[in-house]
Amino acid sequence: MKRSNARTSRRVLVLDIGGSHVGVAISPGLKELRIPADPKMDPARMLKLVRAGAKGQRFDVVSIGYPGLVVHGRIVREPYNLAGGWVGFRFEKAFRKPTRILNDAAMQALGSYRGGRMLFLGLGTGLGSAMVVDGLVEPMEIAHLPYRKGKTYEEFVGERALLRRGKRKWQKDVFGVVATLSNALEPDYVVLGGGNVRKLKTLPPKCRRGNNRNAFRGGVLLWANRPTPRPRA
Repeated sequence: MKRSNARTSRRVLVLDIGGSHVGVAISPGLKELRIPADPKMDPARMLKLVRAGAKGQRFDVVSIGYPGLVVHGRIVREPYNLAGGWVGFRFEKAFRKPTRILNDAAMQALGSYRGGRMLFLGLGTGLGSAMVVDGLVEPMEIAHLPYRKGKTYEEFVGERALLRRGKRKWQKDVFGVVATLSNALEPDYVVLGGGNVRKLKTLPPKCRRGNNRNAFRGGVLLWANRPTPRPRA
């Protein structure tokens, strides 16, 4: 009984790192604080701003949704829309708390999952992607794969494409990308998340709208039913 009470009272600091802002929330409650981000943001600057925003708040563990390739909980590629310095950065040492890192789209996918085979596509600054199958989340790096006319998926459905081509053409391309990936991956349903999903008047078949707040739910789930380890030195 004591162990169960300890787990339910554990407070999780969740960071959802994006190209335009960093979402910060602490469970329970998960009231979001938004920190502006730009191409000059590196992890040291982000940490300084997070510490200032969360000053006085207690947390026991940390979950980080990172906008890039993460393998076995480690960042292995610098982000496209932020400054460098993320690969090899020791977040656990910086926070002095046990820390888990997951691709940001995978973290939002985990928080959006409702069973079966789910494809998650995040329509934000870029294109995030992940699959969740029978509760197991698998991050994917689809954004920069070739799609059409020698261009990548992100070049058709990312934010720059929306601004360059206009909402009508962008929405048509979103429908096309969803159809292509659904035919290839055969999900039971698709969740469209990210900040730009609100700009879709209608959704493709077998799709539902996600919510960026699901990223915080996913960050909490990273620690669900798992003991809290001691942070490494």
